[in-house]
Amino acid sequence: MEGSWTGWELLPPRSPLCQALADLKGKTEAIPCVIGGEEVWTPTVRYQLSPFNHAHKVAKFCYASKELINKAINAALAARKEWELKPVQDRAQIFLRAADMLSGPRRAEVLAKTMVGQGKTVIQAEIDAAAELIDFFRFNAKFALELEQSQPLSVDISTNSMVYRGLEGFVAAVSPFNFTAIGGNLAGAPALMGNVVLWKPSDTAMLSSYAVYRVLLEAGLPPNVVQFVPSAGPEFGDAVTSSEHFCGLNFTGSVP
Repeated sequence: MEGSWTGWELLPPRSPLCQALADLKGKTEAIPCVIGGEEVWTPTVRYQLSPFNHAHKVAKFCYASKELINKAINAALAARKEWELKPVQDRAQIFLRAADMLSGPRRAEVLAKTMVGQGKTVIQAEIDAAAELIDFFRFNAKFALELEQSQPLSVDISTNSMVYRGLEGFVAAVSPFNFTAIGGNLAGAPALMGNVVLWKPSDTAMLSSYAVYRVLLEAGLPPNVVQFVPSAGPEFGDAVTSSEHFCGLNFTGSVP
């Protein structure tokens, strides 16, 4: 279980975090949609504002149209079979590598983006964007490996076996504004289990969500497995639920 800090004497090393915060000061990160492994820069953009400094636009991100969301669905479906057939041991290793990156070299970056973008203190960000997200990735990988080893009982005259497979379509992951970890988990857990995913992050957690998405790619997640699709909620909902290939929704949050 990843350690978390509850007192000043146990806070993460100050130098990398202070540098990461300094790197974000006054900066606006440009964030594309990512469809089929390709960055897509759309004419429709939105901004994420720092909740404690509305003059600071921490991210300028592209919004996907319904047509682009449908393109993301097709890109995900094209990757589905190959990803589903990948052994769970190989899929689990990707998420374990991502956890190691978040625990080490990428920790300060994700903490800083959660602090600046979502208004969290260092302790709040540490509990969320580091400890909880790392635990999600490591625990999920452990349980997925154990699950595959779990088989029904057999007797001398009858052999029973179970094969785990992905769903026959795509999963939509709609993540909330308040927890970086939940975003990574809502998109990551279905992918770990052999599914392809369309991830629509919250507009007010885009900076940290994109950082987590980049970590997953750098850890070895194939680019077509998770499509990164910032978009308007109603438009995203209409597009995914209109598809005959829509097979699951991983969702935390509220609706109008």
